[in-house]
Amino acid sequence: MSLEHLVGISFDRINPSQETVARLLAAAEQNIKDAQVAAVSAENRFDAAHKAVMQLGIVALHAHGDRPLTSRPGHHQTAIQTLTLTTGLAANQMIILDGLRKLRNLSDYSGETVPESAVRECVTQATVLLAHVKAWFEKKRPDLLGRAPPESPTR
Repeated sequence: MSLEHLVGISFDRINPSQETVARLLAAAEQNIKDAQVAAVSAENRFDAAHKAVMQLGIVALHAHGDRPLTSRPGHHQTAIQTLTLTTGLAANQMIILDGLRKLRNLSDYSGETVPESAVRECVTQATVLLAHVKAWFEKKRPDLLGRAPPESPTR
């Protein structure tokens, strides 16, 4: 699968911008912080951590010039599952994130309770993903962070 095959089906093409990248990264960081507020219910902390994962999937797509079509079903799943293509995330880590997405769906649509262990796992995974995505931007798209790309060595 490539991102090109999903244009028009799951994505719209967009022009990436530093402003959007900065907003989405800041929002993901804030949601991770919010997910750690003990006075809030497990379900809401889990939602905040999961929202950070989604924002990181969306910002990775944004860097590639894509935006999920939110009018189509499955845009959360697509944003998570394309992290292997957009940022080189390991498949086993993407599988964990997708499992957390499924738990979020059970909580949202069936009223299932979210155990504290799942909240901790989602916060941990969101934190790890944030570091991974930031490192990917530093290496592959520093221009979208407002930095000049590293100079290539002269021969």
